[in-house]
Amino acid sequence: MPSFVMTEKCDGCKGLDRTACMYICPNDLMVLDKEAMKAYNQAPEFCWECYNCVKICPQQAIDVRGYADFVPYGGSVVPLRGSEDIMWTVKFRNGIIKRFKFPIRTTPEGQAVPLGGFDVGPDDLNDQCLVTEPASVGVDVLPTK
Repeated sequence: MPSFVMTEKCDGCKGLDRTACMYICPNDLMVLDKEAMKAYNQAPEFCWECYNCVKICPQQAIDVRGYADFVPYGGSVVPLRGSEDIMWTVKFRNGIIKRFKFPIRTTPEGQAVPLGGFDVGPDDLNDQCLVTEPASVGVDVLPTK
């Protein structure tokens, strides 16, 4: 089910030219209505349901309608993003509420090593292996046909 914006909660990221959901959407679906200063999903039929916009929204103004087998009959899943982690609150249809906390990242912001520290050469684009192989799979040489 595609994401949707609850307009009563959305503040357009306080008048910035680009909202957080616009920045994070991998399919460029989220746009800002400049007159209303509210974000919206311009093409819900193309939504991947990646939850990126839901997780990044500082106002918790974006939600995704759950599938019947995922949140049936009144259940809900709500993320609350902090600076270090995301707290997921799951409300089951029988009223039980559970919370799960997951870290946002495993490295400090700005400290990620480009390409994971693997060397990349000009011939890598012509190689049948991935840039990190064979080292990332724990072997010296990959088998070939």
